[in-house]
Amino acid sequence: MDNTQIAKEVIEALGGRENVRSVAHCATRLRVMVVDEEKINKEKAENIEKVQGAFFNSGQYQIIFGTGTVNKIYDEVVALGLPTASKDEQKAEAAKQGNWLQRAIRTFGDVFVPLLPAIVATGLFMGVRGAIDNDTVLGLFGTTQKAFEASNFYIYSIVLTDTAFAFFPALICWSAFRVFGGNPLIGLVLGLMMVNTSLPNAWAVASGTADPIKFFGFIKVVGYQNSVLPAFFVGLIGAKLEKRLHKIIPDVLDLLLVPFLTFLVMSILALFVIGPIFHEVESYVKIITNILLSLPFGLGGLILGGVHQVIVVTGVHHIFNLIESTLVNSQGSDPLNAIITAAMTAQLGATLAVGVKTKDAKLKALAFPAALSASLGITEPAIFGVNLRFGKPFIMGLIAGAAGGWLANIWELAGTSFGVTIIPGTLLYLNGQLVKYVIMVLATTALGFALTWMFGYSEDDSESDENARLAEEAQTGNLVEEAPATRSEETIVSPLDGEAVELTSVNDPVFASEAMGKGIAVKPSGDTVYSPVDGTVQIAFETGHAYGIKSDNGAEILIHIGIDTVSLDGKGFNQQVKAEQKVKAGDVLGTFDRSVIAEAGLDDTTMIIVTNTADYSEVAPVASGSVAKGDKLINVK
Repeated sequence: MDNTQIAKEVIEALGGRENVRSVAHCATRLRVMVVDEEKINKEKAENIEKVQGAFFNSGQYQIIFGTGTVNKIYDEVVALGLPTASKDEQKAEAAKQGNWLQRAIRTFGDVFVPLLPAIVATGLFMGVRGAIDNDTVLGLFGTTQKAFEASNFYIYSIVLTDTAFAFFPALICWSAFRVFGGNPLIGLVLGLMMVNTSLPNAWAVASGTADPIKFFGFIKVVGYQNSVLPAFFVGLIGAKLEKRLHKIIPDVLDLLLVPFLTFLVMSILALFVIGPIFHEVESYVKIITNILLSLPFGLGGLILGGVHQVIVVTGVHHIFNLIESTLVNSQGSDPLNAIITAAMTAQLGATLAVGVKTKDAKLKALAFPAALSASLGITEPAIFGVNLRFGKPFIMGLIAGAAGGWLANIWELAGTSFGVTIIPGTLLYLNGQLVKYVIMVLATTALGFALTWMFGYSEDDSESDENARLAEEAQTGNLVEEAPATRSEETIVSPLDGEAVELTSVNDPVFASEAMGKGIAVKPSGDTVYSPVDGTVQIAFETGHAYGIKSDNGAEILIHIGIDTVSLDGKGFNQQVKAEQKVKAGDVLGTFDRSVIAEAGLDDTTMIIVTNTADYSEVAPVASGSVAKGDKLINVK
């Protein structure tokens, strides 16, 4: 099938030209804004030739074609009449999608997701300290719990575990200012004002060892160390106020008056109005959550475990970031984490059952990487690529998730933090709950697998789809057998300095599922990207965020700098090569500014992927830990 015909089928699957608001593309996928999601024939879209997957994300329907191919399909759909848009225009449009609740929850996600690395790391430190802070473990090192807690090393452990939560309002306020268009540093200082040591510590007031300060005889003021919502709304209103002040204050006085007035007005509102009001609202959120979790016979866990992945499908699951952060910040643990883990683990089991049971090689190649991705806490490839596609596996996963959530609830499992689940989540349960957590995960996986194997999937489900596709291709004369190309063995070296991480662990379902091919990722420590092979540049995006290179030995390599960095539209990137240019290993492809990526709240993890993995018998990452430019990264055979 030629690209023009593929483009026609894409338009048809999208519901026709009239259902498309705009189309754009990045290095790997077609990004489409649609009028009505219900008009999309998702099954047809996923089965179009050259399509490697399709799913909704950030208000966009994203169809994965891979490097090189996506450019050609984009040109064809535009030639057939689809309207175009810049990445920024699509991003702005995506923010408007959905009802007011969906938009509000998406905004919560935008604020809280960038904070997860700090909170997750802190939670892991809590888990480690909880695991060793007992006489049995400490006795192996010739000490006791009492001696350990009186030592300087224990003080150091408190620094590791308490800092992020003690200043959590400052982190939230910083992120909210960033999201709502204010100066993040002003937000950071406002957040620090809310936890200033001159104010009575919230935890001390709660324990009865300190009293709140009374202003005007009736307004009680304390620090907001254990609060989330007050800091969020201080950030939201403060950013709006700052932007308004920039418009009405003359430029000559802007630097002097805008920060001054923002701090003055917002500090008063934070301590005397916003803080007290939303602290009360937050207390009701915690009460309602705890009532649900305290329902008899584990009913709360049963309900949440059963519906969580449905909420993920709707795209409003970021609300859990707010609730979980509130729980951890106020009571030091997160009982929702184990229930959410159960819901995700059940989908893992269902996907694994499909992969084992099917005889369809293409479906196996999709299911097993998706299951691996799910085991690391990223279930989107499993849900959208496998379980929802056949329907019943998803339902069996919901049933198993409800059972796992019930078990987690009656065992009162609670993580020391939130943001990681399943395998990485084990580190949150080193507080004496690890055995129960592991049993819950294994039991839920087994139940999801068993239910799907017995009731959720039969080979007829995939064979009917495949037979229909083959019959259609035969009728249109598009059924062609292609001989695999011959490739030479080679070693791909690192294109930048940094820390090597597994591709399956990156925070992007397309890359993590290995739908684009196998490879590795690097968390960069430098700002320059080099060619990893001798070869030819096939793609050099104007935005500078991605490069496609074909090595002289035949490997087709995608270097994608950061996740969703296409939205920066070239800001912070400097491309130094062009398409069709010959390069040697070590030649500079371009540079990038990690601070610009960070300020935008994006992840700078860089993916190095062999996009023609299917042409090789083995694509094996060989690096771990710190890597430098030129170090061996991937062996292909």
